[in-house]
Amino acid sequence: MKAAITSTGFMGGVHAEALKRLQGVTLVGIQGSSPEKSESAATRLELEKAYDDWNALVSDPDIDAVHITTPNRLHFSQAVDAMKAGKHVLCEKPLAMTSKESAELVRLAEETGLVAGVNYNLRFYPLSLEAKARVHRGDLGSVHSVFGSYQQDWLLHETDYNWRVLAEEQGALRAVADIGTHWVDLVQNITGQKVTEVLADLHTLHPVRRRPKGEVETFSGKVDSADATEPVDVTTDDIGCLIFRLDGGARGMVFVSQVTPGKKNCLRYEIAGSKGTIEFNSEEPNTAWIGSRDEANQILLKDPGLNAESTRHFTDYPGGHAEGFPDTFKMCFRSFYDAIASGEKGAGGEFASFEEGHREIVLCDAVIESAEKQGWVKLETA
Repeated sequence: MKAAITSTGFMGGVHAEALKRLQGVTLVGIQGSSPEKSESAATRLELEKAYDDWNALVSDPDIDAVHITTPNRLHFSQAVDAMKAGKHVLCEKPLAMTSKESAELVRLAEETGLVAGVNYNLRFYPLSLEAKARVHRGDLGSVHSVFGSYQQDWLLHETDYNWRVLAEEQGALRAVADIGTHWVDLVQNITGQKVTEVLADLHTLHPVRRRPKGEVETFSGKVDSADATEPVDVTTDDIGCLIFRLDGGARGMVFVSQVTPGKKNCLRYEIAGSKGTIEFNSEEPNTAWIGSRDEANQILLKDPGLNAESTRHFTDYPGGHAEGFPDTFKMCFRSFYDAIASGEKGAGGEFASFEEGHREIVLCDAVIESAEKQGWVKLETA
């Protein structure tokens, strides 16, 4: 199978690196915001094609699947174009800027029968897949609570800037939509329970940031000189606190921040049931803590020889050989291309579907409404 990527930024590079490590798929080309950027990226990545523009990529008859890693405002139109051109689509989250748009993408995916996924790659840490297997076979008993956080520090200073801080590029939510939805998607996938109601509190630490006179790439660092910047108003959230209820009866809470000093990319969850608890920290992804009331607590190691069969398909290295963040992309893509290879229209897998991506945008709508009225809000979809 042959793939192409749109966007040459941070996430485009991550997708490219993972695809080049994935057997059975050839990354043919890449398209940036200008022909020069396309050519530079294709040369750097040693790719066959550098597309001059989006139309050249999406109309290429050699391409089976398109990876969309552009700014959020472009996701909807590009996903529509790709599916209408008969391409399978793997889109970075969020799937679209509004739930109306994402609902239309769900409809179009069903109509075309193409494989359509959203890159909630954090499902694919082996121990999170193992947590899912253990929850579903009843090791934790009846799950009654989920708790955790997702914290970063890359936007701590007022001089830290990226297009994601702008509502017209990112959407009205930022920290919650950008990383909080990763956490919610992950615990929903592990527990099999879906959020039905939410109570949210949001905070913008820097209502004004110093924007460089010229864009910067995600995670590339702050600008120190005030002379090289200009003020820009920011309305998107730096911090979010969510309390929620799930359809299986569990209660949950998550704290999300992109301004916590020292936390580089730290996702943590604790899932508790009537028989036990499992706790995971993405900055130490090859171990998990298993808690018990009546027996000794345990440290669970990533080891395909000991983990569930469903975990092993997405674990390439033996016990004692670490697998981390870049590997989650490779494994998400493995699931996606497994679905394409199966030949079944609309085939699913462990990766998040367009329908699941749509639910995350519906959740964001509810978070915004809840924060505005400071009260509980029910999600519009079941």
